[in-house]
Amino acid sequence: MPTFALALVRASCRPLRPLLLVLCMAGVAVLAGCSSTRPPAGVEAVTPFDLARYQGRWYELARLDHAFERGMTDVSATYTAQPDGSVRVVNRGFAPAAGLWREAVGKAWFTGAPTTGSLKVSFFGPFYGGYHVAALDPDYRWALVLGPDTGYCWILARDKQLDAAQRTAIVARAHALGVDTSALIWVSHTRQDPAF
Repeated sequence: MPTFALALVRASCRPLRPLLLVLCMAGVAVLAGCSSTRPPAGVEAVTPFDLARYQGRWYELARLDHAFERGMTDVSATYTAQPDGSVRVVNRGFAPAAGLWREAVGKAWFTGAPTTGSLKVSFFGPFYGGYHVAALDPDYRWALVLGPDTGYCWILARDKQLDAAQRTAIVARAHALGVDTSALIWVSHTRQDPAF
């Protein structure tokens, strides 16, 4: 945990009982972990990477489960280069339980050279998480994306489906990088998004 975060915890948790102090420190540690923008250990982002070719709409074919996408179908992500060097990110999906489309708009920045597919993305103000293109089709037809650790994984494609052989090969690459591919959720795409 960074020194400044530890000092903040000590200052803000002084009057609390020991159990609450532990909980407070755990909360800051979780926030610090969520803000990692480095690739997972042993993973190198794709180089060379061309944002002009990567931008546009991608369909989320598979993902590992997380609360922010739980139960969603018909998920897509649209990336648009901005004049200031950032990337506008629009994630959309259908929430069957609510019967409506949901959208989250964020901003991404390259963490190094824009020729390397390693970015930090924020949907929540100052908190950034890693977005690392770990494998990419030479024609930019599919991408394997990891977050700050291998517990965050997405398989994206320009089309709503990939052929079985290609899908198997991408899953094998994810598995080789340490992703629990048995836990992948395959996303259905049966609805027409009214935004497109």
